[in-house]
Amino acid sequence: MLRLRGVVAAAALIAALLAALATGDCDSRHRATTPLSGFSAPFVFGHFQVPADNPLTKESVELGRRLFYDPRLSATGTVSCSTCHIQRLAFSDGRVTSVGVSGKPLAFNGMSLANLMWGPQHFFWNGRAATLEEQALIPIQHPDEMAQDLGRLVAELSTDDSYRELFETAYGEVSAAAIARALASFERTLISSHSRYDQFLRGEITLNPQEELGRKLFMAHPDVKVSLRGGNCIDCHSQFLTGGFSARYDGFSNNGLDDEEHLQPGLQAVTGNPAHRGLFKVPSLRNIALTAPYMHDGRFKTLEEVLDHYDSGIRYSSTLSSLIMEADNSGVAAAGRISLHLMATEKAAIIAFLGTLTDQDLVSAERFSDPFARK
Repeated sequence: MLRLRGVVAAAALIAALLAALATGDCDSRHRATTPLSGFSAPFVFGHFQVPADNPLTKESVELGRRLFYDPRLSATGTVSCSTCHIQRLAFSDGRVTSVGVSGKPLAFNGMSLANLMWGPQHFFWNGRAATLEEQALIPIQHPDEMAQDLGRLVAELSTDDSYRELFETAYGEVSAAAIARALASFERTLISSHSRYDQFLRGEITLNPQEELGRKLFMAHPDVKVSLRGGNCIDCHSQFLTGGFSARYDGFSNNGLDDEEHLQPGLQAVTGNPAHRGLFKVPSLRNIALTAPYMHDGRFKTLEEVLDHYDSGIRYSSTLSSLIMEADNSGVAAAGRISLHLMATEKAAIIAFLGTLTDQDLVSAERFSDPFARK
């Protein structure tokens, strides 16, 4: 079992308890919660933290799973979190951009929810939520997504005996804060670490020659001086997680989708910093073969289109990543044209490697599935 790194100081625990008491989030009765058994994560994924005021417990995760799949979280009773985050699609939805209760296409593609405890700890494509708890309540209240009034939702769930018991055990009472914490707890358990790539990292299997070539290209920044060919993927997608880096805003990038005239706000909408215009969250590539279409606006239908973009479709703008601008396998790029100059066999190899990131456990495990579904 993984030991959570970074022991929370006693003072922080006391402060969290005092804050919870001050806000009425703690029930005066003793709550006999159960530590989540069997929870583990690969050490190669790096450091992660679970909030002191929302520890992972059996009860919180069970409650969060039920809420995740319950359409009562929407005003119409027709849309749940799982509507836009489908387990068999690695908790994405297969749409260009998601659609909620209003029937209108939303602004962004539905991102996979795998491995949310690592990578950029600013959630949504433009980073507008600072925590998973904050993130959980935004779509519930959004008029086009779930359009639910939190007060009405709390009142409705309070009339359900099974929910009331779960809430009382996990958090002391039914509240909007408890809903957010439970959803965040369930989402933190959606760990993808059982792909063929993970087996390779553990030394259990070897990749076939095409996959191994793709892995090497994925991990390499091209350097013509030493005849090193590369796909430049690792510059944004960290080696083991294959997601964005977690330090500050390092996990956000302008990857050349649009020129200056058509550049969308992205992270700038949150930070107000002009240097963040056109920067979007770097997603994990775990299960990428299952999560088409791609990019924040779902513009690419296939991985082949994605590789073609990075190879020869980059659009220049003032905030374009310098790591993309300088990546070139030939050293003879035409003036004003950014290109990796990958060969067709190299593109196919990278896509073959990306296929090794599919985790059948994540997309089929009962512990992540709909608890309301008929067995």
